Amino acid sequence: MSTPTTRKSRAFTIFTHLLAGAGALFLLYMGLFYVLDPVGSAAGFGFTSWPTGDDVGMLVIKGGRDLGLGLILVVLLVTRQTRAAGWVLVAMSFMPFFDATTVIVRDGSVATALWVHALTAVTVLVSGLLIVWNETPRKSLPTAA
Repeated sequence: MSTPTTRKSRAFTIFTHLLAGAGALFLLYMGLFYVLDPVGSAAGFGFTSWPTGDDVGMLVIKGGRDLGLGLILVVLLVTRQTRAAGWVLVAMSFMPFFDATTVIVRDGSVATALWVHALTAVTVLVSGLLIVWNETPRKSLPTAA
């Protein structure tokens, strides 16, 4: 039998659920942006040049990845698997960190790497950890008789 979850407060729970929902909506938006306008979206990624011709397909793949991850978060939230959504966010924080590293290693914009990708990685990581912390099963305090 599982231990019931004792959340920190209703307001904090709403806040963490909104964080997860905002993350899902952001991923869906970015995914659609990369699928519908791959060349236009690439300009803000941080590289000094971006793929052209057939290579643009890689940007559409990135858009598909973002759409899929956004849908995973939506499904977890709709089915009230909030703790799992938190862990997914923690795992997903690796991706924007990797994006930042890639932009820097490929002589892209360090400012974009740090202010867009690294900041996104930290935000996603902290959001996920807050959700997990809030949803962690705890023993309820005994009530006075």
